[in-house]
Amino acid sequence: MRPSFFVTTPIFYVNDVPHIGHAYTVIAADVLARYRRMTGHDVLFLTGTDEHGQKIEKAAAARGESAQEMTDRLSARFATMWQTLNISNDQFVRTTEARHRTAVHALFNKLKAAGDIYEDQYKGAYCVPCESFWTELQLDDGNCPDCARPVEEVEESSYFFRMSRFGEALLQHINDHPDFITPKSRRNEVARFIEGGLRDLSVSRTGVKWGIDVPDGPGHVIYVWLDALVNYLTAVGYPDDRYKDRWPAQVHIIGKDILRFHGVYWPSFLLSAGIDLPEKIVSHGWWTIDGEKMSKSRGNVVDPGAVVAHFGADPLRYFLLREVPFGQDGNFSVPQLLSRTNTELANDLGNLLSRVVSMVHRYRDGVVPTPTATTDDETVLITIFDAIPAQVETAMSGCAFDKALAAIWTGVTEANRYVDRCAPWSLAKQGHDERLDTVLYSALEALRLLAIQFYPTMPDCARRMWTQLGLQLDPNQIDLATSLKWGGLPSGATLPGAVALFPRLDPDQIPASLTPSNTKEPTVTTDNAAQQPATTTAPVAPAAAASEATAPEDDFISIHDFAKVRLQVGKVVEAEVIKKSKKLLKLQVDIGTETRQVVAGIARKYSPEEIVGKQVVVVTNLRPAKLMGETSEGMILAAGDSEVTALLTPTEPVETGARIK
Repeated sequence: MRPSFFVTTPIFYVNDVPHIGHAYTVIAADVLARYRRMTGHDVLFLTGTDEHGQKIEKAAAARGESAQEMTDRLSARFATMWQTLNISNDQFVRTTEARHRTAVHALFNKLKAAGDIYEDQYKGAYCVPCESFWTELQLDDGNCPDCARPVEEVEESSYFFRMSRFGEALLQHINDHPDFITPKSRRNEVARFIEGGLRDLSVSRTGVKWGIDVPDGPGHVIYVWLDALVNYLTAVGYPDDRYKDRWPAQVHIIGKDILRFHGVYWPSFLLSAGIDLPEKIVSHGWWTIDGEKMSKSRGNVVDPGAVVAHFGADPLRYFLLREVPFGQDGNFSVPQLLSRTNTELANDLGNLLSRVVSMVHRYRDGVVPTPTATTDDETVLITIFDAIPAQVETAMSGCAFDKALAAIWTGVTEANRYVDRCAPWSLAKQGHDERLDTVLYSALEALRLLAIQFYPTMPDCARRMWTQLGLQLDPNQIDLATSLKWGGLPSGATLPGAVALFPRLDPDQIPASLTPSNTKEPTVTTDNAAQQPATTTAPVAPAAAASEATAPEDDFISIHDFAKVRLQVGKVVEAEVIKKSKKLLKLQVDIGTETRQVVAGIARKYSPEEIVGKQVVVVTNLRPAKLMGETSEGMILAAGDSEVTALLTPTEPVETGARIK
């Protein structure tokens, strides 16, 4: 019997617009759910919408529609957005469902039967936007301490929950279970709140109609947060005893702004009802724009649907989880998303797949070869790949998604190094057929393992990689315990042609709507020797091989003349043959601040696969020129007279973009 794994997101308030912050939470839960399915767990992944409360009631009245009509329309926005982001949730719960009303009534009656519900008069502050009650001491200059907006003074009959009774038990549970609330800073925050003394909580309103009625409490509607939190039990069938087959939840993933409700209110309700507490509450940070939380009022909300339309779902999913350690705040930057997409996904991963598959077609007619004897090069590669699964498991268990991706990326880096080190193009020229078979197979096998491990984060990317590797895999049938063992790629299969995994994106084609005014980053210059903006393409000249010449004395140049020549270390990230030319290669060269297209007369010396990954010396401040119809934006330096004999390259690794002086 497979172990159960229940992971949840908060249910999102329908009056919000789905934004990057919502997407972050759901993507994280989706990655965890996909990963646990691949580790053999019976996964239930839950998300949904919160549809009751005074905000909805007022907004619907202002629009002249019923609250139900409004929530039906708004809830669909979230469900549609999750499809756009390729979210694999098993359930989508809505608080307006009949099954949810049943669960809420059952829990309310359970709290009442335990003696923890009583009726009294409530007088105090209430924040409508946050749906929160506050004491006078908690207010910030008379405003809500969470959203800084004015509160309403409320005086009405109310049912109360004896939350004050559970402070000691909650602290004991937090101390006994260090991973109950993570990260540690959030756990400490909750503990301090509890240590300050818990007050009984008003859990009903009489001035609101749009909500779930209090059982045997005419005129009272259940407080929206008690209503909303019960959704986790609704999804597993509460109050039917079958809910115990799935409960407790293994992971609640939430934003830090709703930590108190999940870390204090929710476990207090469960303790009163005699229901087990969730195993882990993971609180992540906010995505900010220039340090400010995204919000409609500030006008800096980023629409994930618009980002996906330009970048695709996988790059966004990858960026959000790779960019910032889960739990910390992160600053959303379209330029940084573009950089990771073009540099890591297109250059490092995409080019690795393209060049390896292309070499299999060039040297082995597209057929996966059979490896023979291995060398130390394969031993190093295999050792690194064998270590990755355990590192990923440790990271995933702690919801450290950035660390999981960093571990997988060591495989991308080593696979690229392996191809460069073993130089299959040279083996082909020298006729070392058995060695070539082993190198090509090993590179393909590394790509197979990478595709499997990238699947939870980038499911579409993984499927495209499998297709190019000649594999037909059902992700739901993958068992990581066996599928990540080296040597699982069958020999003899015929591969389809190489297709770009992540086509490079042009910065000039990014719609202005993706970049709110305060996300624009300052222009960066490389150093004080040449004040040229990093985002501007410098005038450059056609690539050509450098030739020797002995300069007459009157042709000497001064140091000032030489200083005008801008030389930088570049890395070739793409290369292809120019049709109808035996001499020219079209290169994409990363020079640190941007990628330049360079046409170089080196095709007789180097194949495209051989040149990719090499560091070269580039003249970057000459005017562009056309060669064979292609624009060349730089000059690669090489040695040789009539023919190129060698490229000029650093004798040891140098930072890409470094100046040569």
